[in-house]
Amino acid sequence: MVKGLETMPYEERLRELGMFSLEKRRLRGDMIAMFKYIKGCHIEEGERLFSAAPEKRTRSNGSKLQERRFHLNIRKNFLTVRAVRQWNLLPRSVVESPSLEVFKQRLDNQMSGVL
Repeated sequence: MVKGLETMPYEERLRELGMFSLEKRRLRGDMIAMFKYIKGCHIEEGERLFSAAPEKRTRSNGSKLQERRFHLNIRKNFLTVRAVRQWNLLPRSVVESPSLEVFKQRLDNQMSGVL
């Protein structure tokens, strides 16, 4: 707790501190990890973990990933499953960022209006 903000509702405290909600911070962390696996420092591991989706439509972010289906419900919380759908929803300008720092800035701008 921050002194002076104890009586404010959660959303107002976040606005006052300039922070994202916990849900957005988790999503941001997932998207940063995905960027590292797909385009950044862990490309070799990313090639084994993710597979590119076949291009069926012309509107795409250019790096769509194929969603996997599993028989066990336990896998739904794995990064490789839970973050693919969110990655596919990102616009091309965010996904095709030249560096991790640019990706973070563009992702924050995109997330400020989402959720």
